[in-house]
Amino acid sequence: MQEHVSDRLVGTLVDDRYAVRSRLARGGMSTVYLATDQRLERDVALKVLHPHLATDDTFLDRLGREAKSAARLSHPHVVGVLDQGNDGQTAYLVMEYIKGHTLRDVINAKGALPPRLALALIDPVVEGLGAAHAAGLIHRDVKPENVLIADDGRIKVGDFGLARAVTTSTSTGALIGTVAYLSPELVLGKQADARSDIYSVGIMLYEMITGQQPFDGDVPIQVAYQHVNGTVGLPSALVPGLAAEVDELVQWCTSNDPENRPVDGNALLQELRHIRTNLTDSELDLRPPAALAAGAQNPTEVIARTSNPTAVMSPFAQPRQQPVAGMQSPPAGQPTSFLPGPDYPGAQQGSGYDGYIPPTPAPLSKRARRKADLEDERARSRAAATPVRSLREGNPRRRGVLWVVILIIAVLLATGAGWFFGMGPGSPATVPAVANKTVAQAQQLLAEAGFQSRTSDVFDDVVPSGLVVGSQPEAGTEIRKFQPVALLVSKGPELFGLPELTGKTLDQAKDALNKAEMALGKITEKFDEVAAAGVVLAQDPASGTPSRHGTPVNLTVSKGPQPIPVPSVVGQGQDDAVQAIEAAGLKAVIAPDRVNDKKIPKGAVASQSPASGTLTKGGTVTLTVSDGPKLVNVPSYIGKQASDARKALEKLGFEVKVNNILGGFFGTVRDQDPVNTAVPEGSVITLTVV
Repeated sequence: MQEHVSDRLVGTLVDDRYAVRSRLARGGMSTVYLATDQRLERDVALKVLHPHLATDDTFLDRLGREAKSAARLSHPHVVGVLDQGNDGQTAYLVMEYIKGHTLRDVINAKGALPPRLALALIDPVVEGLGAAHAAGLIHRDVKPENVLIADDGRIKVGDFGLARAVTTSTSTGALIGTVAYLSPELVLGKQADARSDIYSVGIMLYEMITGQQPFDGDVPIQVAYQHVNGTVGLPSALVPGLAAEVDELVQWCTSNDPENRPVDGNALLQELRHIRTNLTDSELDLRPPAALAAGAQNPTEVIARTSNPTAVMSPFAQPRQQPVAGMQSPPAGQPTSFLPGPDYPGAQQGSGYDGYIPPTPAPLSKRARRKADLEDERARSRAAATPVRSLREGNPRRRGVLWVVILIIAVLLATGAGWFFGMGPGSPATVPAVANKTVAQAQQLLAEAGFQSRTSDVFDDVVPSGLVVGSQPEAGTEIRKFQPVALLVSKGPELFGLPELTGKTLDQAKDALNKAEMALGKITEKFDEVAAAGVVLAQDPASGTPSRHGTPVNLTVSKGPQPIPVPSVVGQGQDDAVQAIEAAGLKAVIAPDRVNDKKIPKGAVASQSPASGTLTKGGTVTLTVSDGPKLVNVPSYIGKQASDARKALEKLGFEVKVNNILGGFFGTVRDQDPVNTAVPEGSVITLTVV
């Protein structure tokens, strides 16, 4: 749920790209906002770091490197890192926006979960961590708050790179993250690796099954002390009847010594799925005491086995109606399940009945009863006609020999069967671990264990081509030696040809990438004299290039023809002006009519259109050429008053200069130059005044 609070960043634009819409959450290192990437027109999660981290240059440098590492990890169960940068005092990470809720919300809402649901929720978390560990990334802050569950059921692990950047480059300390899930080595400030994440997963699984964390204290240091010096208890101590395999899984993950834990997420995932496959329905659907207490307030009816054997109760399913009066409970040992809610991944509507109703035989018709009575009578007649004693008893000695022969054959068969099933091809053996080994090495291990093997090629995004992904049956499974074992050999990641994007609009290219399940990479814009703005000019990698799903494709997009500034040529000679216009890549056109201009000499450019701004290549600039100033006749004002003569001459567009003789006492024009002749507009007329 989004938080509707006042925040200085809400409503602002970060880095001229990310429009902040609302605040989602606030943590110890950052605040998370819902923002819109205006360049790509999509919602993103904008994680803005707190000021004490944003001012640490060493941390920001480390964060940039960690963000790049996390961005290279593309996996369906890991939240994608899309961007990282600084905008003034705002340091931020941009991540994929997952609309939904967190695993913490599920635990808070439901408390202890049935083993089936707990193992189903933890499976994608471990798979995502396994992919990260294979890529050399360590999370360091695995906790329910960082497990995101989308509304459509997708489960993803978030915050890769941030915790590692903080613990490596700042003084925030070795206890960064939630202390309830920290591994002992992180508490002691030692080097962390993939096994530190595995410890956190074990604590998280314990909490999901029991509804509470294994260690508690009044202050965080007390909890940290217990991580180092204590031992995580068995979940079955709080959940009676819990399968021993689940207890062992939690203890294996939470061992104080990292050497006694699974080496990474992939090793844990293999064992986790083996346990999920081999537990019975009653063990998987065991309801913890906390769940039973919740069920008393919000009952969930018992129903018969559904058509979906893996169905579990959704943590957000609505309770169904109470069973119909008189409906019976299932008999002892009858497997039961819970009807999945509509929002649980994989749930199928109508996968169960509304209650358990034992089958009742339908009453027989009169005709059917008569037919049944006739059949009974015939059966009694056949029984009466069958002799119960042989008329010929046979030779007792012959019968004794026959029994000896039968006993000898039985002994031989028993001996052969004992050898076959005890030491021979039928004896049981455990399938060895062959993952990440060459085919020859895997075949040798299987042969030493007494198995015959065959190979089958499969695609795999993690295991390099030519190495063994795993086996079928899986490693650790006990089978008879005569049963074949299939080696699944990696062909590398499945590759798909990239679509042709050049010539498409940017929106069309995005749609094509989404349909091909590829990612949009860097967008570079450039001017192009032919392609319209927004059209894709080039792509990298090129179309048809074999690529795995999620490969980013960089696009070069047209900005349209390059704008050219219009040069100003007013006052220049006609030839010079035309040359300047054409040198800029534009076309000069001379207007047919000339104009008089008292300031622009004849033959020079008096005006141009457009006078400024920009045009595209080949655009037209119209030039109007001056015909010089127009000629105006100068009338004589000799003998008139100087003030009247000045006004009249200035009205005709002349400049007037007055020379006073004897102080110009009378103010009369005695002489004028020029006079009674045509001169250019704006010329100077000299008046001599007495």
